[in-house]
This record gives sequence, C-alpha cells and structure tokens, in this order.
Amino acid sequence: MNSSTAPHNRIALVTGAGSGIGQACATALLNDGWRVVFTGRRVEALQAAIAAAGDPFGDIGERAVAIRADVGDEASVAALFEQIKTRFGRLDLLFNNAGISLPVATPDELDAATWRRAVDTNLNGAFFCLSQAFKLMRAQRPQGGRIINNGSISAHAPRPGSIAYTTTKHAITGLTKTASLDGRPFDIAVGQIDIGNVASDMTTRMLQGVPQADGSVRPEPRMEMSALTESFLTMARLPLSANVMFMTVMATKMPFVGRG
Repeated sequence: MNSSTAPHNRIALVTGAGSGIGQACATALLNDGWRVVFTGRRVEALQAAIAAAGDPFGDIGERAVAIRADVGDEASVAALFEQIKTRFGRLDLLFNNAGISLPVATPDELDAATWRRAVDTNLNGAFFCLSQAFKLMRAQRPQGGRIINNGSISAHAPRPGSIAYTTTKHAITGLTKTASLDGRPFDIAVGQIDIGNVASDMTTRMLQGVPQADGSVRPEPRMEMSALTESFLTMARLPLSANVMFMTVMATKMPFVGRG
C-alpha cells in the first residue's frame, strides 16, 4: 500500500473476485482506498478472499462485502446490483472479470452445451453486468462511472483449440467499443484490459507446456500478478475525463506478437 493512499467513498464491484485475477484486483482496490464488492458463485471463496486481503485501514468490515451472484443469470445480476444500490447508493467502478476457460478442443469436438456455457459466462455475463452498471451509473448523482472489461490476449489472437473462449473474448472487444460510445453522454468511461500469462493457478500449466500454433508444445513465461494489478489501478484511478480504451499487459517474452 502506498503511504499516500487513504480510504475514500468510491465504490467498486469486481466479478469473479474469489480467486486469481479478480481476487488480486479486488484486493488492490481495497489497498488503494476503495469500498469493494467481491462477487462470484461461491460465497465462501469470496469471504476467504476478503479475509486474506487484510485490514489496511482498520475498517475492512465497512469497506469490503461479499455478495454471491452468477453473472450468467440475468436475474442474479439484477439482484446483485439492487443490493449495491441499497447498501452504497452508487457504483463508481465495475471490473467485468468473471470468465471460464475450457479444455483444448477443435470445433468438431466441442459440444453445444460447452459452447453455450462459455458464451453464458464470458459474454452474456459481461453484458448483464455492464447493462446493470449503465442503469445505475446513469441514474446516480454525480452521474457516471468506469467499466473495465477483462478481454484477454485472446481478444486479439487465438490459441489452438480455443474456439469458444476466443470467440467470446473477441466479442468483448465489440462490447467495449460500443459501450464506450454509448457511455459518452453519461460520463461512463468503458475500457478493456487484455492480459497475457499472469502468474495464477489458472496458468500453472504454462510452465509445463501449452500447444503452439506450429503444433509444438512449449512452456511459456509468466509475469507477476503485481504487474497486472498496477496496470489495472492505472486505469481505475483515472478521472472520468480520461480513458484507457485498451491496455495490453503481458509477460515480456510470451509468444503473442507473431503468434499464429
């Protein structure tokens, strides 16, 4: 925590906050003085994430709350935002982070149920949350807020056998661009952070080797989680008069440029 950081009344919501990138960014926001809603499907994981965050300002119970929600369920998302409105009265930042990855499969090996599961969580879930955030941010006073979508490196270039995940992440780019345009009249700034190979439980397999475009399987380097959280906070801290539309943060030596 920066010694100049002090608690404030800005409210943030982080989806998929029970582990990995979501937990790290929600914790970084807490340490930066925000009030943070941790949300996900497992309330026990959310409560554990809050407990692990520590108590930098001596009032963790006032500034962090766990609310269970399934982002792929429209009614569940609506109930989540109603609780935020009732408890805090406004929302200043949404980090649309929740998503799932899938086992490697070619298009003919991917069944319809698995395809729909990826779309429901990665794309529909992001839209449901963004839609509810727009509704709240337009109505609140002062008006406006910031939405950051987690796009992933796969929003730009696919990995072999990742058609469902990559398609949803390409769609997130369209969601970001259009929402950014639609948000202008209401001081709603929408941006996207595209993350490549950050150290987490989800990317441990990269150390053993992952499929490459040339058919080989090779290990890939990863960056520290702190590199991601510092980049994320750069976006989150901006005044609403400025916006990072797209940021790519990745392990320097990962095979991204030239991939495919």
